[in-house]
Amino acid sequence: MPTTSTVLLKNIVKEFNMTIFHKSSDFDTQTLTKTNINRPGLSLVGFFDYFDSSRLQILGKMEQTYLTLMSREDRLNCFRNLMAHPIPAMIIARELTPFPECIQAAKEYNRTLLGSADVTSELMADLTAALRSYLAPRITRHGVLVEVYGEGILLMGESGIGKSEAAVELIKRGHRLIADDAVEIKRTSSTTLEGSAPELIRYYVEMRGIGVIDVRQLFGMSAVKDSQSIDLIINLEQWRQGRTYDRLGIEDFHTNILDVSVPCLTIPIKPGRNLSIIIEVAAMNNRHKKMGYNAAQEFTDRLNQYFDDQMAAMEGR
Repeated sequence: MPTTSTVLLKNIVKEFNMTIFHKSSDFDTQTLTKTNINRPGLSLVGFFDYFDSSRLQILGKMEQTYLTLMSREDRLNCFRNLMAHPIPAMIIARELTPFPECIQAAKEYNRTLLGSADVTSELMADLTAALRSYLAPRITRHGVLVEVYGEGILLMGESGIGKSEAAVELIKRGHRLIADDAVEIKRTSSTTLEGSAPELIRYYVEMRGIGVIDVRQLFGMSAVKDSQSIDLIINLEQWRQGRTYDRLGIEDFHTNILDVSVPCLTIPIKPGRNLSIIIEVAAMNNRHKKMGYNAAQEFTDRLNQYFDDQMAAMEGR
């Protein structure tokens, strides 16, 4: 089952180098659970229908200019009405100085008040991207994730099938390891999955008969990567006599992970097959398909055209 994540407000404050005008009593434990950011323009005029108090609130130049037109008493009432809701924090963008009434309301209702030097629109975009990454739905799958020619290849299959050995062979051929044994997968957008290794086992590979090796120390920094999008899933299985395997590649198969559909292949394993080269070809072919070229479809079209020509020639005799 996918897990839901949170991120501490103080970590976001540190990452974005924000100024703290007032710190709530629960600042060190305050968590963020929503990726959306709110500019409370309507809230400042008293409209709170559909107001989501779990979102970060950002005031920009437009809101600040509007507030300057108010009397001190009206401004204080606006901020009190807003701060009465359990918002995680309010951020003043563009290095603007918060109104004294804003600070007063933050103290009265024990809310965190922050400042940022960034332009409002850029701050919202950057915060949303960061929160999407931190709060993305995630799941852990057994497998090996490698980068081959820029494609993220997730190798899956039964334990002992040879996933780790294939990964080491690919590393020797100049490709990179992201994760071995356990792959943490998170959905960074509606169409994108990103994989990484748990911190405890990052850069390590287990090879039966040899033990655990440190890929970063053994092959160098160029042999590893912290994260990678998952572009193709390859299921490895023992060759089964009598089973029919896809020989043309006309049909496209997909696997659904966290509601994202990812292309997948099944590759049978038997002595004599060079698995690392097969994976390299699969990666390049998948890249070609994404760029609009499908060799299997072109080959099928050529065959069909050949037989159509032969039939037409026979009918013309």
